[in-house]
Amino acid sequence: MQEWIWQRIISLLFECSIRLLNSLTNMVNIILPRFTKFQTAVHIAALLPLLLLVVNWTQDNLTFNPIQALELRTGKYALVLLILSLACTPIFTVFGFRQALKVRRPLGLYAFFYASVHFLIFVGLDYQFDLFLLKEAIFEKRYALVGFAAGVILLALAVTSTRGWMKRLGQTWTKLHKFVYLAGILVIVHYVWLVKSDIRTPLLYGALVLMLLILRIPFVRRAASRLRQHRNTIGIKKLIQQVKGSNTALFYKRPPQEQSGTK
Repeated sequence: MQEWIWQRIISLLFECSIRLLNSLTNMVNIILPRFTKFQTAVHIAALLPLLLLVVNWTQDNLTFNPIQALELRTGKYALVLLILSLACTPIFTVFGFRQALKVRRPLGLYAFFYASVHFLIFVGLDYQFDLFLLKEAIFEKRYALVGFAAGVILLALAVTSTRGWMKRLGQTWTKLHKFVYLAGILVIVHYVWLVKSDIRTPLLYGALVLMLLILRIPFVRRAASRLRQHRNTIGIKKLIQQVKGSNTALFYKRPPQEQSGTK
């Protein structure tokens, strides 16, 4: 009798757990957006540098100057993510990869996030929130002034990146968000003036930004789009010819001759 009661209780608990799990799954599906595998991979890849920074910080695996290392790494992460967000539209224009358009806004927001961390490290850890020293650093050091200007632009773009702001601003929204290229150029200048000596890496990033800017020129964008459509048309025609050729070969293929039983 007692065994039957315990079995019944366990079965009821198991059934309630299954129902609770199903309810939680439905709630998560309603609350959270449904990402594709590519979008999920992009989000994970964008958050991995932050995880590595935290691990290196807790394990003292940064350089002898950890504050400088944190500033450089967060600044570089922000620049890379900004370039990737700028590359989304050209990737779609040249290759027709529509999934790139879905991650353009998240990449831009991640770039702003790392830029904010970069600025907070500069203000908090490097200058201890000393307003007098910060005023001297920002307005007397040209690399800091240019970086601050780029940060202000990214802040404005991040705040107005929602659909609500798109409706409020209308056509002005598109004009405003073209300033992202100015932010990219300012970040490159900030990087060049910061490193001073070996400027090969910032110049490489600058070349990428320049190439993306060229691909955004209307006639270049139209030419790239026509080239992609032409390439797709040729690919479809080749596929049709291959299918027709294979069907023709199957039609004219003779059945194997039956071997005669007598010699």
